[in-house]
Amino acid sequence: MNARALLAGVAAALVAAGCVSTEGLRTHATLTDPAKLQATRSLAGARFSPDAWPGADWWKSLGDPQLDALIGEALADSPSIRLARARVERANALAEAAGAPRRPQVNAAANPTDQRFSENFIYPPPYGGKWYWQNQATLNFSYDFDFWGKNAAVYAAALGEAKAAEADAYAARLVLSSAIARAYVQLAHGFDLLDLARDTLAMREKVLVLVRHRVAAGIDSRVELKQAEAEIPAAREQIAQIEETIALTRNQLAALGGEGPDGGLKIARPRLAAPQGALLPSRLPADLIGRRPDVIASRWRVEAAARDIDAARARFYPDVNLAAFVGLQSLGWSKFLESGSGIAGVGPALSLPVFDGGALRGNLGARNADYDAAVEQYNQTLADALREVADQLAAFRAVEQQRPQVTEGLAAAREAYDLALVRYKSGLSNLLSVLSAESQVIAQRSLVADLRARELDASINLAHALGGGYRGEPPLATRGPE
Repeated sequence: MNARALLAGVAAALVAAGCVSTEGLRTHATLTDPAKLQATRSLAGARFSPDAWPGADWWKSLGDPQLDALIGEALADSPSIRLARARVERANALAEAAGAPRRPQVNAAANPTDQRFSENFIYPPPYGGKWYWQNQATLNFSYDFDFWGKNAAVYAAALGEAKAAEADAYAARLVLSSAIARAYVQLAHGFDLLDLARDTLAMREKVLVLVRHRVAAGIDSRVELKQAEAEIPAAREQIAQIEETIALTRNQLAALGGEGPDGGLKIARPRLAAPQGALLPSRLPADLIGRRPDVIASRWRVEAAARDIDAARARFYPDVNLAAFVGLQSLGWSKFLESGSGIAGVGPALSLPVFDGGALRGNLGARNADYDAAVEQYNQTLADALREVADQLAAFRAVEQQRPQVTEGLAAAREAYDLALVRYKSGLSNLLSVLSAESQVIAQRSLVADLRARELDASINLAHALGGGYRGEPPLATRGPE
């Protein structure tokens, strides 16, 4: 019988002799099967394609080179991206450290000590009562046989956390690129509203000129004149408010890219192309679990929590370690390097928990709770991911339904304004009818700008909901604690 078989037999005997019980400690949560998340009715009527997943540079579909540059620069050197990279590096380093106990350990030690030996102890004359150097130098070896898989489970848990950190890093990239794209859309919306505000001011200035002529001709009174004059400051105030919003949005874009406020001053007016509408992948929600970085990260954390339970269970069983050393030992330096000073030793170390006051059961119970929490977090993340897809589809549908209504409303408002202005010039109506018609034109044009911004937002949010080009590597199999 070899040494490994002997040690295994001894360990088995110790297990049979008794150990701390794991009875009654178990997990309760169950991973959600994506196929059971019903979305058929919510996604009914959508256009589907197997190739509808967004690319890693999904924002380029918006057709604005300036946006491409802003996002590219931010992803290259933004503080949030560097933070995510640091977390990945930390998780990988911890995984490397967790894997160390699975391999033999070797270390060297040297312990020279100048000490006085007792006259009344085990050291005979001439050593007792005098000072001597006690010298020892050893090369030490150790190996944990890990019969119960504790070290392997700890390593697997650390690898799971490292994989989760990698998915989180992509999620940070997706969050940042989406935030920049949405802010850019708001900047474009601000410029559209600025155009509207300036056109409104020009319209009101023309009306004011007309009112002044009518007052001079005795057709209108000073009441109409003051009404027309009062509209001018309000239009200028609206322009100032929108210019403030544009400046704040530029500052936001600069900050998202990790720059100071001056970085926003160089951002010109956006030139975004119209979105192509909602196109969904054919295999939803089944394929969503491999396309969303937050879902993949949650799934890896479930795997890590399961392996933590395996490690906690293994601590209920004996530890079997083999230790060995070789080196030199002597009193004084004169014979330290002689062959007669050589020392060596080898032997197993066995330990078995018998009574620990509940520490092991408490640790296993906590790991079970961690697993349940990780599973429920995954389940919720998966449900949220599918909801976000359905939300953006609903947003696209709403835009499509409202577009013809808004277009028709704007045409009617413009026609009403032109007629009101003609009637006012002809003396057939008063100024209030012109101002009322004008407000309708302003309201409808504002709706057009809002609708365009909402459609762009929906396209960005859909790309985010579909994972932004991520291709994850979930655990090979869905398995709980062993």
